Amino acid sequence: MTTIPNPASEPPAPPSRGPQTRDLSRFAYLSIAAAIVTITLKVIAWRITGSVGLLSDAAESVVNLVAAIAVLIALKVAAMPADKNHHFGHTKAEYFSAAIEGMMIFVAALVIMYTAVERFLNPQPIENVGLGLAISVVASAVNGAVAVVLLRAGRRYRSLTLTADGKHLMTDVWTSAGVVVGVLLVGLTHVERLDPIIAFLVGVNIVWTGWKLIRESTEGLMDISMPKEDNSAIAEILSRFVTREVHFHALRTRVSGHHRFAEVHVLVPGAWTVQQGHDLVEEVEQTVHQEFGDIALTCHLEPSEDPRAYGDYTAEFPIPTHDEILAAHGSVPPQPGRGDDDA
Repeated sequence: MTTIPNPASEPPAPPSRGPQTRDLSRFAYLSIAAAIVTITLKVIAWRITGSVGLLSDAAESVVNLVAAIAVLIALKVAAMPADKNHHFGHTKAEYFSAAIEGMMIFVAALVIMYTAVERFLNPQPIENVGLGLAISVVASAVNGAVAVVLLRAGRRYRSLTLTADGKHLMTDVWTSAGVVVGVLLVGLTHVERLDPIIAFLVGVNIVWTGWKLIRESTEGLMDISMPKEDNSAIAEILSRFVTREVHFHALRTRVSGHHRFAEVHVLVPGAWTVQQGHDLVEEVEQTVHQEFGDIALTCHLEPSEDPRAYGDYTAEFPIPTHDEILAAHGSVPPQPGRGDDDA
């Protein structure tokens, strides 16, 4: 007779310790709306004044719009859950967005610098300076407000895409400030070549921003490790479990979009039962997840007496040994939830 298990009697499933996928596309819609507003305002300011500096500013806002659309697509893809062909999810799509944005910035910078050189050789007067600048300042305020929102969201959700878009918009704010100063100086001094000079400098600044975005996206695609302070935090948590019997090594981490992954080898006596080792690993993973935050930690259990358990990788983040902890503190810190007497 087949017994049907009673769901009420089964232990509840443990909470997921893997990284949580989030749909951050609402921030991309905000960026798109801001780009449309600022393009409209800056084009009006350029048409009123005829300033090539304001034209360059408007051109960069067009890049902002294209980049914001790329951000939206990337965030939608990154929010897709893991599937049979992408076991670790799709979060690396964020790096492609940052790379596309960086390349678009390069194109805009070249157009701006070419236009600036042409206007420097053939200067033209600027008209309606006051009204044009007022409109440009309003556009910059819109960009500044959205940039702050994106940068905060990028830090909160560890999203390179949102951080890159926020940095781009903030650069646009400083760019606009430079253009406003240039146009204002032309209006005060009537030296018309100041306008294209400022525009050219704006182009150089945009090139630098594009280079930084491409570099960051490339590092992400190359499986860059988590920042040193994050690695240190994980190592500190693991060190609390270190005893004369328990050791850790081969801590390696990587970042994939807003997901974080780590793996570590857990060295225990070979005489331990599978259940003992499993209980330790479960406690380690749960503690790291609870104290460090959203991360997927994989623990590999090894017998400490086996020589094959050592020298696995050429690059890893160090974790203090039992002797090092004794030397540093004079005694081993209390082991979380373990109550070992051999410390």
